[in-house]
Amino acid sequence: MKNPYLTGYFPLLAIIMFSLSLSIRTEIELISILKNAGIYEGMLEFFSETGIKLSLLALLMALYFMIFAALKLIADTVNKVSLLFFSKDHEGESLNRIHHGATIYFAAGAASLVSIYSWIGIGAIFALATLIYFFYFVYKVSQSLTMSGLIGIVFFQVILWSTLVLGFVFIAVKVYNSIIASLPL
Repeated sequence: MKNPYLTGYFPLLAIIMFSLSLSIRTEIELISILKNAGIYEGMLEFFSETGIKLSLLALLMALYFMIFAALKLIADTVNKVSLLFFSKDHEGESLNRIHHGATIYFAAGAASLVSIYSWIGIGAIFALATLIYFFYFVYKVSQSLTMSGLIGIVFFQVILWSTLVLGFVFIAVKVYNSIIASLPL
């Protein structure tokens, strides 16, 4: 008999591992920027080197943790809304079938810790885990979908996530352009 709650902590651990790997990578870059700008030496007058690194790591961990927790909340909501619209399952069996998909992100989070010296490595691991989870999700819920429901769920997920990512990129580019335009050059 399997305990369905055995892997219940995997999403939290995956978020912590991805946050840690991105925090360490960002900290390395941030300290390099601070050293090149000459700010780091001034900071050493007030804090120890270990204190600076731990403070940066804690702040970056909190930031990345919030981002990944928000993404998980959005992803869970999108999955449940897509099942609401396209699934024949009204008992929640589909949600039970996809529960073990958190193992994919858990393994990817552990792999991201190995890749802390590469932005591309961490990003590729996260993207690959997301793609594998998407196929896992579609495969597991396909038992309670008609062919039109399967097509609908795939298009719903792809269109919604594409819109979210492109909207975020558009806003980031607009903010960047406005900051650059406001600089006195």
